[in-house]
Amino acid sequence: MTPADFVHVAKLLQERSAIALEPGKEYLVESRLLPVAKRHGLASVAEYIAKLREPGASGLTDELVEAMVTTETSFFRDVIPFDALRKNVLPELIAARRSERRLAIWCAAASSGQEPYSLAIVLREWFPELETWDIVFQATDISNAMLERCRAGIYSQLEVNRGMPASLLVKWFTQEGARWRIDDRLRKMIAFRQLNLAAWWPPTTAFDLIFLRNVMIYFDVPTKREILAKVARALKPDGLLALGGAESTLNLSESFQRVDVYKGGYHRLAAKGT
Repeated sequence: MTPADFVHVAKLLQERSAIALEPGKEYLVESRLLPVAKRHGLASVAEYIAKLREPGASGLTDELVEAMVTTETSFFRDVIPFDALRKNVLPELIAARRSERRLAIWCAAASSGQEPYSLAIVLREWFPELETWDIVFQATDISNAMLERCRAGIYSQLEVNRGMPASLLVKWFTQEGARWRIDDRLRKMIAFRQLNLAAWWPPTTAFDLIFLRNVMIYFDVPTKREILAKVARALKPDGLLALGGAESTLNLSESFQRVDVYKGGYHRLAAKGT
């Protein structure tokens, strides 16, 4: 792969997904795209990139985005945000919504589904009263391949070993040979759909809780600001935004303030004038 090849891939990725691919990531491009090239009967990544340059290569570009999207995830990732969700966030939201008996939740950048299913387990395991509530729960990702995995809800032994307590595993999964299938009660709670966070968002409900964890780190500053502005419009005035441990709204948006008492990267909409 030549330097010009890398620049072309980075440009396509930026245009299609807003993911910023910095110089020095050539090894990542090679490792992610080689299986795609072989799938098309091509001998090298350079040949695949040459095909990307040809007219009518939209389908190949879609495959490029699918291959380059980072899918790292695990059940109950980082632990602390889920402890705060159980002990503070959900009890306060439930108290505030008890008269309407409705909660709207959005898990963005869902990857292969471990995060939204972790959220669903918390809802069902620790807050049984919500079974009679109207729960609007959507999970989105840019990758259609990942969304298919989410909808299937089937995980390897290694995947369930990463973060899923044994007691919850046997309660909420069914073993099928070497794989584990999520309980249909959880799977049917969540509407999975494709969404590019950096593109136009269709009109949607206002959310009580938005999980946008460990995805903003892949965007450049202008894209981060644009996404946070859209999140601010999608969040209810007293709703909560959860970011990853390495993410912040500092110097990116004046619309949010961190809720330090919760731990785990939770943010509220800032009061106007603050």
